[in-house]
This record gives sequence, C-alpha cells and structure tokens, in this order.
Amino acid sequence: MITYVSAQYLKLTMKNNPMKNILTLLCLIFLSATSFAQSPDYDDLRILYADANYEKLAKVASSYTEKDKTKKDPIPYLWCAKGLYQVSQSGTDNEKFKNAFKDAIKYLSKGIKYDLKYNEGTNLEDHKDFIDEFQMSLFETIDNELSDGNFRKAYGLTIKYQKVSIQTIGAKYLMGACKYLDQDKTTARTLWQEADALLKTTESIEGWSEADVKMFKAGLLNSGMALKNSRQGEKAKALLNKAAHWFEEDAEWQEKYDEIVH
Repeated sequence: MITYVSAQYLKLTMKNNPMKNILTLLCLIFLSATSFAQSPDYDDLRILYADANYEKLAKVASSYTEKDKTKKDPIPYLWCAKGLYQVSQSGTDNEKFKNAFKDAIKYLSKGIKYDLKYNEGTNLEDHKDFIDEFQMSLFETIDNELSDGNFRKAYGLTIKYQKVSIQTIGAKYLMGACKYLDQDKTTARTLWQEADALLKTTESIEGWSEADVKMFKAGLLNSGMALKNSRQGEKAKALLNKAAHWFEEDAEWQEKYDEIVH
C-alpha cells in the first residue's frame, strides 16, 4: 500500500527524474510490505498480565488469534493460555471461564504447534517458565488420578499432556500403562511399541522440563508395574533397564525399580 502523501510526492516529481521515481516507488512498496508483515509487539497483553487482569488478557489475546494478520502467530496463543491458566488457578464466577484450564490446553497446544511450524520453536524459550509450570500442574493432576485408580481419566489427561509438550515418550508409556490397567491390552501394546520406537531415538533427557522427566519416569514405572502384575516380570525388567541409566541417582526410581524387578 502506498500512502496518499507518497503518491502526491511521486506525481509532483515525475517530470524531473523518471528513473529516480521508479526507484523511490519500489522502496516505498518494499517498506510498506515490510511494515505490514511485522507482527504486533503485544505490549497490551504484557500490561494486562502485569496488572493481573487475566480475564481481559484471555479475551484480548483470543481476539488476536482470530485476525488474519495474527492468527498463525504463536505469541497471542501463549498469552491467552497464560491468562486462562491464571483464571483457573484463582477461580472466577464468570461462566465464560468455567473451562479455563481446558481452554488453556487448547490455546497452548496451538501456540506450540504454530511456533514449531513457523519459527522452529524459537518463541517457546521466551515462555519456558510458564510452559514448565503448566506442564507440572497437568502432570500432578494426572498423578493424582493414577493414585486414585482412575485410569481412564488419567489416560484422557495424558492425551492432553502430549499437546503441551514436545517430549511425548513419557506420555506414550503412561497411556499404555493406563490402557493395560483398564484391560485394553491391545491398545496398550500399540502405545508401548510407539514409545519404544521413540526411546530408541532418545539420546538424553538433559534439558527436558521437570514435568517431562516426571512423566517419563511415571510412564516407565507404571508400565513396568503393570507388566509385573500380569506375570511378565522379565519384560518389566527389560523395559526399565532401557532407561535406568538416566535415573541412577533418583531415590524414588530406585525404590520402585527394586520393587518391580526383585
């Protein structure tokens, strides 16, 4: 787009130097295209977050995700997830936010997806603390459901965990354990095979979020226990030994490992 002033300038100088005017026109077009291609700085979202105005933050950030110019920019999705998560933690009487935590998963998932697709994950680092906190909150919910024997609910939540992490191996193992404990052994074996394939390509867990490491450990230990309880002790031992070197100094792992393999 060329502004009215720029157009008038070209018209007035056209007679003097046609070549100069062509170059000027090209520069104006380039600068205009560049300015329109740039994403907003989202200072309004930062201010709303700093003011703890989380409901308005979620609303304004959500509006950015619906605009053609910003609907594939991961940043507003991450801010929307931040707002929704804080609403879910503090509570609200607003019916529009009764599913705030569930909606936060949706927006965070899309933010991660778009960032990996268009930016190779570069924007995720700026929001790492939030993503780590969110993952941990979701993992703790899953862990509580497992402790209560609610394997189906834990399975459904673990599916959601896969959407907010780029490390899915632990979730695959845990989903397999949930299905096995819920008597769906066919699906369990398929999920464990998928997890085993991911394990073969995993060289290190260094740099993973705390929640991703806990999910990995929980997936392995619950899978191992499920196999042991079905009289497949050797398979359980073989599975745990594939990853034991990453948890040599983890007291909880060692205790559960000894219980399963001995």
